[in-house]
Amino acid sequence: MEYVNMLVTDRPVVIFSRSTCCMSHTIQALLLGFGANPTIYELDEIPNGKQIERALQQLGCQANAPAVFIGGQLVGGANQITTLHLQNRLVPLLKQAGAIWM
Repeated sequence: MEYVNMLVTDRPVVIFSRSTCCMSHTIQALLLGFGANPTIYELDEIPNGKQIERALQQLGCQANAPAVFIGGQLVGGANQITTLHLQNRLVPLLKQAGAIWM
């Protein structure tokens, strides 16, 4: 878990993703569409991806990918990000984290 915390610290938006996951791609596109520039870790392409997956599960991620951190805090997966977007709460969260400036 400490390794995951190190990866998300000082980065406005971090996505732990899978290169073959359509929901990961959708969430990435949504955040990029707002002008955010997330740091993306493809768990199936990095050497310690399995370890990170286990750490994300220990942090409370229900699904392995995507796992989205905003402002260093775990927000959740695709369902949580979509819900925040539909409730008009995603953009303020991104602004607060310094990920966008509009």
